[in-house]
Amino acid sequence: MVKPLTFKGDKPKKRKHRTDDSSISTPKPPKIAKDSEQAAEDAEEDTEDQSWVSADTPSDLAGPIVLILPSEKPTCVASDTNGKVFASELENLIEGNPATAEPHDVRQVWVATRVAGTEGFSFKGHHGKYLSCDTHGIPSATSSAISHRESFLVIPSPDLPGTFALQTHGGDKESFLSITESDSGHKGGGIDIRGDTTTLSFETTIRIRMQARFKPRIKANKESKAMEKISQKELEGIVGRRLEDSDVKRLRKARKEGNFHEEVLDVRVKGKHDKFA
Repeated sequence: MVKPLTFKGDKPKKRKHRTDDSSISTPKPPKIAKDSEQAAEDAEEDTEDQSWVSADTPSDLAGPIVLILPSEKPTCVASDTNGKVFASELENLIEGNPATAEPHDVRQVWVATRVAGTEGFSFKGHHGKYLSCDTHGIPSATSSAISHRESFLVIPSPDLPGTFALQTHGGDKESFLSITESDSGHKGGGIDIRGDTTTLSFETTIRIRMQARFKPRIKANKESKAMEKISQKELEGIVGRRLEDSDVKRLRKARKEGNFHEEVLDVRVKGKHDKFA
């Protein structure tokens, strides 16, 4: 094929390409927003996840917690970045009730984990160090590893339900975390935290607040609710026909109680009987 004559200095002409209709990308359909009811449920779940509740038994302990001290003004065990343990005054509570307390400072929060192979718990601070108590009863948070000094046995209080005593050294030593109070003007300054008290008393009574999402009972209820969340369309797809409201309620209840597959078979059989009736 003969090429057209060109001259030096001529600008090259751009070839025009025909665009095929099939190459034109179609705009993606906009995402359908969740309906208001579902959005409200999600918002409620998020609120539950962030809320704080009281631990009732040692088996509840997991995740972020606050160790509330039995002081006159509500305080909790806290640690600074250098590992110094001190009593920090609580600000987020209702009418001064420590049973409603929530942390307002990251230094007040500890992460509770059961020590493997024992009944004890470790409490990890915001700076990555563990709460511990030496042989002289002086608490600190400077250790990056867990030994018997960083292990605490959580003992339910026999006199006041929902409270505990923290036995030091993983229960190997007959000593408990306690406080002594003295008159002082500054926040938490008149409270001395010790770990060498040998008898249980009001001063050894600790209340533990934890995030609701880690509490086993609440977690189980949430999982149960999740099992109930199945749309009528999904149920109709499983059964293979349109369902009445009573059938939908029946199947959702069965999904929660664990006999879902048996009920699906019954609903299918019922549908066949209705068809030939």
